[in-house]
Amino acid sequence: MSRRSELLRYVGARLALAPLMLWLIATLVFLLLRVAPGDPIDALLGPRAPEAARAELRAQLGLNQPLLAQYGSFLGHLLRADLGTSLNNKQPVLEIIRDSLPASLELGLVALLLAAVVGLAVGFSGIARPEGKLDLAGRLYGIGTYALPPFWAAMVVQLVFAVWLGWLPVGGRFPATLLPPSGSGFYLVDSLRAGNLQQFSGTLRHLILPAATLGLLLSGIFTNALRLNLRRALGSDYVEAARSRGLSERRVVLRHALPNALLPVLTITGITVASLIGGALLIEVTYSWPGIAFRLQEAIAQRDYPLVQGIVVVVAALVVLVTVAVDLLVALLDPRIRF
Repeated sequence: MSRRSELLRYVGARLALAPLMLWLIATLVFLLLRVAPGDPIDALLGPRAPEAARAELRAQLGLNQPLLAQYGSFLGHLLRADLGTSLNNKQPVLEIIRDSLPASLELGLVALLLAAVVGLAVGFSGIARPEGKLDLAGRLYGIGTYALPPFWAAMVVQLVFAVWLGWLPVGGRFPATLLPPSGSGFYLVDSLRAGNLQQFSGTLRHLILPAATLGLLLSGIFTNALRLNLRRALGSDYVEAARSRGLSERRVVLRHALPNALLPVLTITGITVASLIGGALLIEVTYSWPGIAFRLQEAIAQRDYPLVQGIVVVVAALVVLVTVAVDLLVALLDPRIRF
């Protein structure tokens, strides 16, 4: 079988498993919401509401039906791409996700770019002298940044740069004194496209602290991954063969060892997306960033079943698509991979 056929079969298998994974995740979140303490009726009407009003609202929301009937209704709507209506504000869940997702993607993409640049630079810096001071510093940086609690790091960064120094805003996504840019929901892109430097500056000032906090916390993943894989590549047979041909050490590292060491790092990038979503929840809440993770935290607190279910399913779908895309890219770049 040709490599192209193997690759197509691999992609087909991964895509075929994606609906199963989404079904498992959707089922799990449906059950967890029903068994967790608390009642959405209490969140909507309060615990002292008359029993007749509570029963009427429960019937309107379909919460008086058996659990199996609720589950069947949930899956039926999900198959029709209908995520329901928020219990709290009566707004379609898809609209809430559509309005909130660009904020999270903008924050996540900037943070991921920062994490990759800083993490790879630190990981590469100690290669010249293994076990030297730079290598030791890079190792400590990789372990330390990955181990820091996101909420604690975010509060420290807020305290230093927003409260004590007053350089940047303490939270939010955009200055309250300006009208936000309209368009795609990506404020950096929309403000640049409109040529409004005031909007761009306001967006950037609010983005710096949360993106830098999240990016630096994740950069340790790239540091450790590049450091370990690059050291392994430098000790391989093909690198020794390159050295024996009289090539300079710089050319050996940049042309032979580094490309092979970056392939596992690319795989790590797909895993980092999942970590990005988990870390973004705490970062968005701390910085009052109006993204999808912030909406998820609000929905959980308000026992808003449809909104929690919809956000989890959409985020899970994005993670599955990213991991499949990264696996496919690695398979295309590395001819040694067999399926």
